[in-house]
Amino acid sequence: MIRAALARLDATGDAVLPSLARFAFAASLAGYFWASALTKLGDGPFSPSLGAYAQIFPRAMEAVSYDASQLGLWHRLVVLAGTYAEFVLPALILAGLLTRLAALGMIGFVLVQSLTDIIGHGADATAIGAWFDRIPDSAILDQRLFWVLLLAVLVFKGAGPVSLDRLVASKM
Repeated sequence: MIRAALARLDATGDAVLPSLARFAFAASLAGYFWASALTKLGDGPFSPSLGAYAQIFPRAMEAVSYDASQLGLWHRLVVLAGTYAEFVLPALILAGLLTRLAALGMIGFVLVQSLTDIIGHGADATAIGAWFDRIPDSAILDQRLFWVLLLAVLVFKGAGPVSLDRLVASKM
């Protein structure tokens, strides 16, 4: 009887957990990433804003006195890729399309974002925080650990039953 109940919970969890993870992403992170991406848009789709360069390459921008024209093609490509990733990856997760790949991409994005905040922007110890310190309110290590956990659910469990991934899989 207990094993049967646990088996039902396991089966239900396979549908509920990814659905809740996508809901939590929609409710708390999608808007954050899209707002961040909007600050990186310049005059056209291939013309990032000065702020985009300053956010992604803070030390390089400081070294060239905030004149992005002095930076190379590599910098421009990274800024464009980062900007589009902030639009496209959350949209894919919300739609439940290529969810595992998009969530994996978002995990990579969060890791790079965190390293940029710590190394590039020189975040202070309060913002960085520390794990296992009984104070769960740091913006980088504590908060982003939960972001990665939420995204890891999607990597390992997929998008859930209400998704384009499920629709595509049912047609195959």
